[in-house]
Amino acid sequence: MKIGLVRHFRVKKDFPTKLVTPSEVTQWLDEYEHTDVEIATTDLGGIDWKRCFASDLPRAAKTAETIYDGPITQLQELREVRPQPITNRNIKLPFILWGMLVRVAWFLNHKSQPEPPKEIEARLAAVLDNILAQGEEDVLIVSHAACMMFMQKELRKRGFHGPKLGTPVNGKLYVFER
Repeated sequence: MKIGLVRHFRVKKDFPTKLVTPSEVTQWLDEYEHTDVEIATTDLGGIDWKRCFASDLPRAAKTAETIYDGPITQLQELREVRPQPITNRNIKLPFILWGMLVRVAWFLNHKSQPEPPKEIEARLAAVLDNILAQGEEDVLIVSHAACMMFMQKELRKRGFHGPKLGTPVNGKLYVFER
């Protein structure tokens, strides 16, 4: 059995280059959720994927519709976690610094973050268990970078082997097999 993980295509929204407040970070994230993707090609490795699952966020859903010809099951459980600024104070910081602060807060289970890593891990483990319970057919999953990193770990626990993911490349297939 093979499970292919694909990160959604690149979103057509650049990071802000000026200093931004928490509310501007939130606004940027809101806009990012609904921004279109740059359509690209994905080499599916010549594998006859029997089923496809995708996050229900537009960027992942559109990627799945572009690369897979059959029916696609969209799952809210495959969404990436929505980060939140760690404060509402009206301070301006570089956007990349907000990103680093959010990531640290998330790993430390800071109250500002809506879903801690352990909950995400459990959510994605349940998705994989459900997919695996449906049979041994080759499955394609289109999701998000952080989700893919968690799923890679969960797949290894279930006897799959495949590439070690750093930050997954947009639109690239990563195959795990057992």
